[in-house]
Amino acid sequence: MGPSSRADLARFTGASRGTIGGIVQPLLDQHILAEGEAIPPNKAGGKPATKLWFSKEAKPICAVLLMHDRVHTCLVSLEGEIYAKNVAEVPQALTSASDVFQIVSGCVERTITSGSYPILGIGVAVAGMIDTETGAIVRTDLVPYLDGFPIRAELTKKFGAPVVVDQDTRALIVGDRWFGQGRGRRNFAVVYIGETLRGALFLNGHVHRGTAGAGGEIGHTIVELNGRACHCGRRGCWETVATLEWLREQGQSKGLPKAHALNAGRLVILAEQGVNEAEDLLQEYAFNVSVGLANLQHLIAPNCIILHGDVVHGGRRMLSLIERNFRDQLLDRPGDEIMLALGDRENVAALRGAAGLILSELLNFVI
Repeated sequence: MGPSSRADLARFTGASRGTIGGIVQPLLDQHILAEGEAIPPNKAGGKPATKLWFSKEAKPICAVLLMHDRVHTCLVSLEGEIYAKNVAEVPQALTSASDVFQIVSGCVERTITSGSYPILGIGVAVAGMIDTETGAIVRTDLVPYLDGFPIRAELTKKFGAPVVVDQDTRALIVGDRWFGQGRGRRNFAVVYIGETLRGALFLNGHVHRGTAGAGGEIGHTIVELNGRACHCGRRGCWETVATLEWLREQGQSKGLPKAHALNAGRLVILAEQGVNEAEDLLQEYAFNVSVGLANLQHLIAPNCIILHGDVVHGGRRMLSLIERNFRDQLLDRPGDEIMLALGDRENVAALRGAAGLILSELLNFVI
């Protein structure tokens, strides 16, 4: 949706005009929304309506993306413009949640102070399991000392601003919903493939969340009975055969150069240079990714799956291989239009989505 009248918003949300008015007026008073051009009345007459859109005077949102090895922060305008970016590494040698929080809060502080306005709030996307009711990190396999850390409470205490916390893949899906290839869709999924493997669902116009934010751990669905051991303690998880850790182990066993830093982009280049071992590994990587995607399509049928993370660096070659294997595994259903797409190369969608978590709370709009 773009600029819309109160009547448009009522039709879109299914709420009454009175309810919409009660939500909109405080946002106008706070200069979050502004009234724009008038819409001429129809032939039946009546008062002309005005379109509502985000005010150019609105305060920005601070977005945070916390990965296992680094922190990204930025300011996001209500129209999606990103600026005042900061990045900091999380050293592998750290063993304390408080040390990581110092890095996160330092990044947030630098981002906020570089802006010219106070912020509306802080939206946080974390690569791990989140309790969305308490804003605490439940579990992060690659950074176990963060398990149980109350990141929302700590950020609120330090900065005195509203804070919303969710999984990074849910932030991705919010970013893709408003600014990416999910725009205008009522159903789609995102899958992030990197050091870990996670997903999120947008179903019937809303982000799917289990109780207290559970779900999205698609990397821990089983694709191989009695398969490789996973960080979670089980065997045969999709994550054990379709992440960077697996790819680099396989690259090393095949004698590929700089296997410790191998990714999809480098693998495609080696394959195109005629390195047979790289071509074999590329085919296997694409197949392993496609197995989990086919399972997702068979179970949920989102009909649109947007891929983020490492596979994006493999470009069209990687996507075409994944898609061929994916479609080979699908049950034929006449009339279905099923799309695989690559997301952005950077973290733009996740950061915009993190900001969207705050925005949805301000607008009382469930995403």
